[in-house]
Amino acid sequence: MKPLLARWPGPAAAALALTLATATWAEPSHGIAMYGEPALPADFDHLPYVNPDAPKGGSIVSAEVGAFDSLNPYILKGKVPWQLTFLVTESLMGRSLDEPFSLYGLLAESIDVAPDRSWVEFQLRPEARFSNGDPVTVEDVIWSYETLGTQGHPRYQTFWSKVASIEPVGERGVRLTFNTADRELALLAGMRPILQKKQWDGADFAEADGLDMIPVTTGPYVVESYDAGRSVTLRRDPDYWGSDLPFRRGTMNLDEVRIEFFGDETAAFEAFKSGETSIARETNAARWASDYDFPRVQDGEVVLSEIPHQRPSGMTGLVMNMRDPLFSDWRVRDAMMLAFNFEFINEAMTGGEQQRITSYFSNSPLAMSHGPAEGRVAEYLAKYEDALLPGALDGYELPVSDGSERNRRNVAQALGQLEAAGWTVGEDGVLRNAAQEPFAFEILLENGSSETASIVDMYVQSLERLGMQVTVNSVDSAQYKQRTDGYDFDMTYFRRDLSLSPGNEQNLYWGSAQADAPGGRNLMGVKSPAIDGLIQDMLTAESTEDFTAATQALDRVLTTGRYVIPFYQWNMARIAHAAELRHPERLPVMGDLPGWEPDVWWWEDAPAN
Repeated sequence: MKPLLARWPGPAAAALALTLATATWAEPSHGIAMYGEPALPADFDHLPYVNPDAPKGGSIVSAEVGAFDSLNPYILKGKVPWQLTFLVTESLMGRSLDEPFSLYGLLAESIDVAPDRSWVEFQLRPEARFSNGDPVTVEDVIWSYETLGTQGHPRYQTFWSKVASIEPVGERGVRLTFNTADRELALLAGMRPILQKKQWDGADFAEADGLDMIPVTTGPYVVESYDAGRSVTLRRDPDYWGSDLPFRRGTMNLDEVRIEFFGDETAAFEAFKSGETSIARETNAARWASDYDFPRVQDGEVVLSEIPHQRPSGMTGLVMNMRDPLFSDWRVRDAMMLAFNFEFINEAMTGGEQQRITSYFSNSPLAMSHGPAEGRVAEYLAKYEDALLPGALDGYELPVSDGSERNRRNVAQALGQLEAAGWTVGEDGVLRNAAQEPFAFEILLENGSSETASIVDMYVQSLERLGMQVTVNSVDSAQYKQRTDGYDFDMTYFRRDLSLSPGNEQNLYWGSAQADAPGGRNLMGVKSPAIDGLIQDMLTAESTEDFTAATQALDRVLTTGRYVIPFYQWNMARIAHAAELRHPERLPVMGDLPGWEPDVWWWEDAPAN
C-alpha cells in the first residue's frame, strides 16, 4: 500500500513537505490534553482512582442477552462481544477516566505535537509486545492505521479521511500529518487499536468475521476459549508486557473474565441469582428495590452497590428512521413524541423513580438549557439559523403528560401536528394522508429485552388511539444487526452513550457523511448543516468555554430535531456482585466505575465467619 503522501497531487504534497520542514518542534511529553496540560506529572505512580495494591487473581462472570458469531471487533461483519475492545485491545495512548480530555502513554512512551496540532508523532516503547511475544513495530502501527481506515469498521474511516500522511521517524517513531484543522485529531491518533501485520499476510481483513481468525493484540487479556454463541473466556496474560507501567498499576487484576450469553433478560437474571454469574447491572430502579432480596443477598454472598456518576445521560429510546418518508416531517416526529406517555410508562416500569432523559448531554455540564439560547450558545446557533427547527433558539421542553393512561391533552396536540403534516383520522378511525394511504409502520426489536418490549407495548396502545397501524417485530440478534446495518427499519430501540469529551465520534453518530454508510451509527439518517457545522465548531474550539458552548448548541439541535423518543436515564450505576469482587472507593469523573469493564476490580476472599 502506497504511503498517503505519495498518493497526493503534486502541489498538495509540496505544501505538506514545506509544513514538515518549517514546523516548530514540540517537546516530547508523557501525555496530551485537549486544552492545557494533562493533570498527572511524567513521574506519576498510578491512576488516581485505582487501588495500586490490588491483588491479582480471581474471576468475574457477566451475562449478556443475545449471541455472538465473531471475535474480530475491528470490522463491520459479525456480532462481537463488546468487552473484547476494552480488554484485549491496546493503543498508543490510554485514557484516564478522571480527565475527560487527557491521554497518557501506553504502547507509546512519548508524544510530540505541532503547536497548531497539524501533526503528531509517537515514540514506541521498546518493551511493547503482542500477546505472542513479538515486538510491536512501526510497520505494525502504520499497517494498522491504513488497514483499519480503508478496510475496517466504518467508525475508523472518519479519522483516516483526515490523515494526509503517515510515515516512520527513526527506529521507533511514527508521525501522522493531518489535512484539516481539528484539535482532537492528535488525541484520536493515539487511540487507534494496534494489530499485528504479519497475522494478516494473505488474509482478507474485511471478511475475517468468523471465529477462526482471532486478532493478535497487545492487551492484558487474551481469548482463552469460546463456545460459539454461548460464552467467551478471557485469561489475563501472565506475560503481559505492560504490567509494570504506572498507567496499568492496580488495573486488570482479575485472572479470568468470562462472558455468558442468554436468550433473554429473565434467564440472565436467574443465572445471577443462582451464582452462575457473579455481577449484574440493574438499570430499573423498581426492580432494584423489589427483585434483589434473594437468598444470596440475604446471606451476604452478593453485595448491592449504588454508585452515582457524572457522565452525560446519552440517548436511550426509540429512534425514527428519516430515510422513511413517514418520519421525514418534523411535525410527525413531534406528534410521535407527544404520544409517548412517559409519566404513565415510568410509573408502570420504575414506580416513577427514574428521571427522564431530557437531552443528549443531560446530567452533565455539556447539557443544553431549556430556555432561550443565550450568550456564546446563541452565537453558535445563529450561524445555522436557517437549518434550525422550532425550539432550538427560543427554548424547548419534552412533552409532559398528566400521568393518566389516556394522555388526552398530548394526544390532542399530536393530532394537531399530524393534521398540519397532512394526516387526518377518517370515519373508520384510521389515520391517512391525502392519497388515502394509512399511517402504518413497524417497530423493530431484538429478541430478549423484556423491558423494552413492555415499554413498546404501552406506546403502541397510545399510537393506535391516533389511528396508526403499528406492527412490532422481534428478531434474533443476527437478523437485527443485518437489518439495522442496512437501515431496514422504521423505528427501533436506540442507545448512544456519550462522554464528557465528545469529538469526532459525533460525526459517526449524526454527521451527514455517515447517514448512508452501511453499518453506520447515524440510525436516524439525519443530514443537517447545523449539526455538521456545530461538530466542526467543537473540534476547532480553542478554549474550554467555546467547546462547552458549541456542545450545548449541538445538544439543542439534536434534541429539537425530535429524532429519538427518550426513555429514562441511568445517573446511578446499580451493581449487584459477588462479595469477593471489590472496587475502589475513589470514583473517577467519567466513570460509572464498576460498569461493565472490570479494569479496576479485584478479587479478595471474604473473611471467614
